[in-house]
Amino acid sequence: MPSSASQATASSDIASTGAQRLSRATLMAHFERVRAATESLAAPLTPEDQMLQSMEDASPARWHRAHTTWFFETFVLKPHDATYQPVDPIYDYLFNSYYQAVGPQYPRPNRGLVSRPSVAEVGIYRSQVDAALLGFAQSTDDDTWQTIAPLIELGLHHEQQHQELLVTDLKHALSFNPMWPAIYPAPEHQSDAASALGWVDFPGGITICGHSGDLANDGFAYDCEGPRHQVLMRDYALATRPTTNAEYLEFVRDGGYADPRWWHAEGWDRAQADNWHAPLYWIQDDTASDTWTTYTLHGRVAVNPHEPVCHISFFEAAAYAAWRSEQGDDVRLPTEFELEHAAAGLEPTGNFAGTQPGQSALHPKAADHAGQLEQVFGDVWEWTQSAYTPYPGFKPVAGAIGEYNGKFMANQMVLRGGSVATAENHMRATYRNFFPAHARWQFSGLRLARDT
Repeated sequence: MPSSASQATASSDIASTGAQRLSRATLMAHFERVRAATESLAAPLTPEDQMLQSMEDASPARWHRAHTTWFFETFVLKPHDATYQPVDPIYDYLFNSYYQAVGPQYPRPNRGLVSRPSVAEVGIYRSQVDAALLGFAQSTDDDTWQTIAPLIELGLHHEQQHQELLVTDLKHALSFNPMWPAIYPAPEHQSDAASALGWVDFPGGITICGHSGDLANDGFAYDCEGPRHQVLMRDYALATRPTTNAEYLEFVRDGGYADPRWWHAEGWDRAQADNWHAPLYWIQDDTASDTWTTYTLHGRVAVNPHEPVCHISFFEAAAYAAWRSEQGDDVRLPTEFELEHAAAGLEPTGNFAGTQPGQSALHPKAADHAGQLEQVFGDVWEWTQSAYTPYPGFKPVAGAIGEYNGKFMANQMVLRGGSVATAENHMRATYRNFFPAHARWQFSGLRLARDT
């Protein structure tokens, strides 16, 4: 999901060997599960919910459902199935995102203005493309299968990114509704007290970062995750868990949003222009009581002090780290390579989105295992101090399917680890998410680092 609307589409060659490790039956069963998961996320929504677009960076749920379908129609069926008849030629224009090589796109800020095709017609579109692709995949010859399998796998990872965007875009849109709609089930219980903040030391030196490119053995990756390369790191330590709401609230109460000393210049300007005074979705009805509530996808609730702070921008994360350093802690944001180095070898399990509503609360939980790294994966994306730039030796691939990553390697910051809205089987230690420094509507938080 890298960046604000599915900006992590990879090249065909980095995906090519990975899909070959999967049998035809296994990949197509995965196809059906991923496609069904999108529909499960959309099932509680009204047609009116699916039409909402609250800002230029977000898209309506209906558009996400259609765009992910357009991907399979455009890159698998049209080029490779001679018998396929497109559902509607206008969809090429309406549901293309940024693929300039494919053709023009309907203006992104206006996606919420297009009421046709209807939500029901988008559902029919999905069903028709699913049936066509399943039939083609099951009947095509082995040579064609070897060509389309990596495209299908890529399309499934692309759809999982859009599942996350569907959730975060929806939350942003519904946050403007004073009814505070509860769309998905609430957590079974409130988070317990978070573990005490500790530190885990890691030795510096020359290490190897990035995906190996061996997708047959190491699994799927996007092209921006490679090539593997050497990185020189100093000795460092990471906080055992992400920063909590209670810890971040100290920054708020100390006037952190009113003191330019802690902020990057652009961040300060943005905070003043947009009237930031707390994380996105935090609400303070009575300033005298100093109590806070927040909007979640299960309604408006009290801010839980033990949960990881989320919905903050890079600017806010960096300002908090600067403020903490002034308190005597001498901390900073980690680099993306420090987080990757610390996560290497760990199983990417955590508080992720499930395949059905109700399997996940789509809300962070408190950490509960002191003395080790916690919540490395899931709960909140963790901002890093690393700009999203190409690794040494990176070369964007020619053609539309490899168009995305390289052209977004400017004016973005890297986040790591996944969040509560990330698909449960979509994460790995090398995954590079990226957003502009001001972005707040993703489930983004921070983990402190320091030199040792």
